[in-house]
Amino acid sequence: MGIRAAGPERAWGVLLSSQSQSAGSLPTRDIPAATVARLPIYHRVLSQLLDDDIATVSSAELADLTGVNSAKVRKDLSHLGSYGVRGVGYDVAYLNYQISRGLGLTNDASVLIVGAGNLGRSLASYAGFASRGFRVVGLLDSDSTQVGRAVGPVAIADAADLEDIARRDRPDIGVVATPADAAQAVCERLVAAGITSILNFAPTVLTVPAHVEVRKVDLGLELQILAFHAQQRRGEAPTNGAGVPQIMDVSGLDLRDAATGASRRGVSA
Repeated sequence: MGIRAAGPERAWGVLLSSQSQSAGSLPTRDIPAATVARLPIYHRVLSQLLDDDIATVSSAELADLTGVNSAKVRKDLSHLGSYGVRGVGYDVAYLNYQISRGLGLTNDASVLIVGAGNLGRSLASYAGFASRGFRVVGLLDSDSTQVGRAVGPVAIADAADLEDIARRDRPDIGVVATPADAAQAVCERLVAAGITSILNFAPTVLTVPAHVEVRKVDLGLELQILAFHAQQRRGEAPTNGAGVPQIMDVSGLDLRDAATGASRRGVSA
């Protein structure tokens, strides 16, 4: 079974590739978008191999662990340079470093989260982000009763102070974890504060200027897709909850698989 990066980690890793390249970074803007989307998956698996004291890995083994075919693995890694040795494979530590360097993970990326509900608090307190180069510098909310509450490495601050905090901490990534009706206004404030990489967890589409990168993590949509495919495997037709079969309309939804790059965009008749 292939290993997939957790949604937030994968999205944040891809966002890092769109940042201005630091002095030691690889030119990821010349790497195909589908390859960039798979790099965090390789990084996660290689990190696990390092934890298990595994020194080398073949493209076939890496393919099996990630669920990506071996030819695609070799093609993806060739964009970073020739690090494999025929008959031996890849040096796990060195390849992991090169991918980290390409994604910008060798330099910490600071993150400002707006929305201190259950999701926002979970993101702020998740220790796994720090070990992968993500540093939470702020967690904001408009609920005055939450202000001052300690969550992970930060205390919840008043959302009214967003601009001051952004000016002080200069976050690389802004995270929108608010209800849908507040998301666009929050996004506009983040952009106005100079943040050009946005990770959106709100169940709505954000409108941003052309120079701003937005990645959307829609947990509800992912669950719906999984439920749909689970029914397909069982040979059942999707129903409306009352046992009446219905067709799931996925026209217009971008269901591109991050691991394979294959488009699964719905097409209406």
